[in-house]
Amino acid sequence: MDKSLIVIAIGGNSLIEDSKHVTVSAQYEAAAKTAHHIARLIQEGHRVVIVHGNGPQVGYILLRAEYARKILHAVPLDSCVADTQGAIGYQLQRSLGNELGKLGIKMDVATVVTQVLVDDDDPSFSNPTKPIGSFMQQEEAVYHRDHDGWSIVEDAGRGWRRVVASPQPKEVIESGTVAKLLDSGAVVIAAGGGGIPVVRDDEGLLQGREAVVDKDLAACLLAKQLGADVFMISTAVEKVCLDYNKPTERQLDSMSCSEADGYIAQGQFPPGSMLPKIQALKDFVSTTGGVGIVSDPAHLFDALHGEGGTRITP
Repeated sequence: MDKSLIVIAIGGNSLIEDSKHVTVSAQYEAAAKTAHHIARLIQEGHRVVIVHGNGPQVGYILLRAEYARKILHAVPLDSCVADTQGAIGYQLQRSLGNELGKLGIKMDVATVVTQVLVDDDDPSFSNPTKPIGSFMQQEEAVYHRDHDGWSIVEDAGRGWRRVVASPQPKEVIESGTVAKLLDSGAVVIAAGGGGIPVVRDDEGLLQGREAVVDKDLAACLLAKQLGADVFMISTAVEKVCLDYNKPTERQLDSMSCSEADGYIAQGQFPPGSMLPKIQALKDFVSTTGGVGIVSDPAHLFDALHGEGGTRITP
């Protein structure tokens, strides 16, 4: 493939290989494995922007805050996203720089703390459904509802959880900064965790919001704003499957946007898992005519060359 601008979205769970071993050093080791495969793309001459998830990491911050609530102030959710952009960005920045160094490539890797514009009129603000943080007992849930204004739901008998809005991203505020860094020859990490959700008030000033923007949708938007040639989503499986985890499971090498619509109508893709990935890829391909690919980290290089992964076609 010709030298391309590639936006790669990787999941926050990809930094946690063992749920019983979630130290910072273990997350760095996981980041290094993904960085190794991304470095091969850069070695080939492609320009790369990385967008990462942060779900588990935000959960850890909220859990620490819960344990410390009697002695420390609460941390707003937009600040939690900013914190994880810095921490995870550092892990990816360091690991990718090290991997490039092993290949004899001297290249800047930069992390951008990124805001994403959303709309206060987005329906999700009046009907929050995105669960975050750990499970709570009812007494604890009622406390947060009454004292912190949290929206709380009971989750299938397992306990109570906080739910927040997940609005549609409208604009990546720092996309111009990302473009300038790319033009300077840097690899850029941006829009971590879907970006810090912000709105414009009546005076045009940005204000943070307690919400979570879907990482794949934000990555798609950034790819479109940058004029990317390729949008890749790295996930836990090499290829998209139909009838996943059933005896009739089968892998897809490719699917058109219209075929994807049919599979979505059949309920083939779980809402909290593969569905937003397919929707984001479909949006990118149908809007730009670019290349959309989903695969796991180990097959990103092969997938770009048509030898792995699932490709979304117009």
